[in-house]
Amino acid sequence: MNSSFSGWGSGLLGVLIFSGSLPATRVAVSGLDPFFLTSARAVLAAVLALSLLAFFKEKLPSRENLFSLVVVALGVVIGFPLLTALALQQISAAHSIVFIGLLPLATATFGVLRGGERPTALFWVFSILGSSAVVGFALGQSAEVSLVGDLFMVAAVLACGLGYAEGAQISRRLGGWQVISWALVLSLPFMAAFAILTWPPTSNGLTLPVWLSLGYVSIFSMLVGFIFWYRGLALGGTAGVGQLQLLQPFFGLILAALLLAEPVAPSMIGVTILVVICVAGAKRFAWRPIPDS
Repeated sequence: MNSSFSGWGSGLLGVLIFSGSLPATRVAVSGLDPFFLTSARAVLAAVLALSLLAFFKEKLPSRENLFSLVVVALGVVIGFPLLTALALQQISAAHSIVFIGLLPLATATFGVLRGGERPTALFWVFSILGSSAVVGFALGQSAEVSLVGDLFMVAAVLACGLGYAEGAQISRRLGGWQVISWALVLSLPFMAAFAILTWPPTSNGLTLPVWLSLGYVSIFSMLVGFIFWYRGLALGGTAGVGQLQLLQPFFGLILAALLLAEPVAPSMIGVTILVVICVAGAKRFAWRPIPDS
């Protein structure tokens, strides 16, 4: 009981931290190139992760775990940060948060595929309804909303869902915080080189909010949030704690409105609620019960 409660508490902290990622990224890309932002946040987080691994004298991961760690790195260290940064050059944080409503569904889908389970027909019904709601919302916006930005967000959700699902599996072998730490360390040489190549020619004109946002997405979005999140999944179970992601769109919309003064249209709230209902239904019917032998 205590372990499960602790897992839900850790998972909720992780979701709260992740909820600030898109608003912070929106501020950061107002002054930084998306490619530099992606590499810089990964490098800063990797340095902290390497320090943690050295302090606790963690053993190197075995070869059998390397593939999964690479998948995690490609999904949540490189893919999601870069794709969302590119998207947020085109669309508002509030608009992008609607797509985050699909993240639990993407995680569940990749979890089903990776776990070899056969989802029920109702799972696919809810999946199609949720996806249709998001696509319909995106296409129904005014011409000033970028289709390119929307496509970047869809790709970001898929990358993150894969990274979450793979990380949840490997965390049972390596431990929660070790997974994201090793994924960051694996990506460090490549991201450091990329940060040098995309280094901005001057820092003149970069405001304090831009620097603070870079610090947030580097320390909290890339490392601290994952420590709580993967710990929550390990203690409380992926299926249960994973549903806390359903709260992320609501937290994100609140932050976008309060911190960025971005308008939150009733249609955004309505679509987000519909997507959350569809995701909850999809997760409820994701797996067929295994009959007793």
